[in-house]
Amino acid sequence: MSSITSSPNSFFLKSANLKTNNFTQSPNLKLTYPPKARPVSFTCSSSATQTQTQPSTQIHAEQPDRVYNFAAGPATLPEKVLLKAQAELYNWHGCGMSVMEMSHRGKEFKSIIEKAESDLRTLLNIPEEYSVLFLQGGATTQFAAVPLNLCTPDDSVDYLVTGSWGDKAVKEAQKYCKTNVIWSGKAEKYTKIPAFEALEQNPDAKYLHICANETIHGVEFKDYPAPKNKTGLLVADMSSNFCSKPVDVSKFGVIYAGAQKNVGPSGVTIVIIRKDLIASAQKTTPIMLDYKIHNENNSLYNTPPCYCIYMCGLVFEYLLELGGLKEVEKMNEKKAKLLYDAIDGSNGFYRCPVEKSVRSLMNVPFTLEKSELEGEFVKEAAKENMVQLKGHRSVGGMRASIYNAMPLAGVERLVAFMKDFQAKHA
Repeated sequence: MSSITSSPNSFFLKSANLKTNNFTQSPNLKLTYPPKARPVSFTCSSSATQTQTQPSTQIHAEQPDRVYNFAAGPATLPEKVLLKAQAELYNWHGCGMSVMEMSHRGKEFKSIIEKAESDLRTLLNIPEEYSVLFLQGGATTQFAAVPLNLCTPDDSVDYLVTGSWGDKAVKEAQKYCKTNVIWSGKAEKYTKIPAFEALEQNPDAKYLHICANETIHGVEFKDYPAPKNKTGLLVADMSSNFCSKPVDVSKFGVIYAGAQKNVGPSGVTIVIIRKDLIASAQKTTPIMLDYKIHNENNSLYNTPPCYCIYMCGLVFEYLLELGGLKEVEKMNEKKAKLLYDAIDGSNGFYRCPVEKSVRSLMNVPFTLEKSELEGEFVKEAAKENMVQLKGHRSVGGMRASIYNAMPLAGVERLVAFMKDFQAKHA
């Protein structure tokens, strides 16, 4: 007979009949729920400002059974967030159901999404004249949604291309407007960002688009170009450095970001848009890409990715507890410096191709002088519980993504391994 036994925080499937693409359940399967689960006290409320008090014993640092996950996305999440989500999974705040089971129209989820937005507004100091939308489809969907909402098919737009994602954004936008690439780093393998004053922008362009941090190539804007177009609009894909540092939102018309790097699991795309830019979508815009529809319905036009939004809310709460984005940036700078110093101090054994002034704090690509050792590097690192260090398939080499949730200890472990690997193979 198949059975499920329980521990204070989890259920384990002891035996089940598993077939490829098919799950066959035993007719005698019994579900036994945990009779001695750790007591957690919650209150159910629709108030967006009410918070939960948890026993401090539930917060642990660097659990021994977890690896250091250097994946570019979906990426590592804060352990404190995961443990809180675990404690709340079965019965959220005493409501008798999981967040995964809630109606998105109910008062419980309304409180979750409202608090998530409120905390994000606090983190980024988002002005009142901006709307926050929780959408789906990833940043890739926004490659189409942005031109569809901001311009007509006859309008020109400027794109500054510093990596693969900026290039993909241009190719998608070409379907809906007239694109003008004012600069591309492709010929130099996306290793730099140009001087802004040298850029020849189109004064008639509806907006200037950038990718604030190129996840694949590890190139990050340290400051932002001033649009010289007639509308003064700057649009940014911030997927891989969103909430990693303070940003002056008022400099942008639109900011969009996939959540699965710094602020949550995959499934949520966050759009921050100036309200006066809403309601100008092209007539052929699909309803699910129309910002006006989502804004009027408070991101609840259809069933949103409820659990993912809840997880983002926990991360926003956690980042506020850390002291906000200024403190988060300091931690990210410390981690990045440690890793880049190790690369630059290796006498050429490790190499980072990106120009130093624009190296990403989030994604650190590097190669080995002896490229034939790269496979062994990744394999040996995995044995030391450091995973997902292989570079993107389009560029090869290695890449360490050190987002907000990567602890300093993880980077220290990687640097120690790198030095040991070099000593063995130099």
